[in-house]
Amino acid sequence: VQLQASGGGLVQPGGSLRLSCVASGSAVRIAVMGWHRQAPGKQRELVAEIAGTGRTVYGTSAEGRFTITRDYAKNTVSLQMNSLKPEDTAVYYCIVKLARDYWGQGTLVTVSS
Repeated sequence: VQLQASGGGLVQPGGSLRLSCVASGSAVRIAVMGWHRQAPGKQRELVAEIAGTGRTVYGTSAEGRFTITRDYAKNTVSLQMNSLKPEDTAVYYCIVKLARDYWGQGTLVTVSS
């Protein structure tokens, strides 16, 4: 499985960004796909995940502000991030969970005025 993430960048507080990740491989359709993030000096943490069934789970920091969606035909998972805060600044990693975890290369999101 190979992952290609896109959509990071610089945004002002209160703004929005959309991240997308395309995964290769037919098994991806039944996998859990999602996003984790790692801020400087902190451990990597869950942002949001979506199962092959469509069931979603959100980290506490994302609840109510971020929305994860999935295009099963395109093996793509997207993360719509609204009301961004400076503390959302981090490298965001796409993940696909099968028999093992597969990670994308990471995309930097910077929230700053």
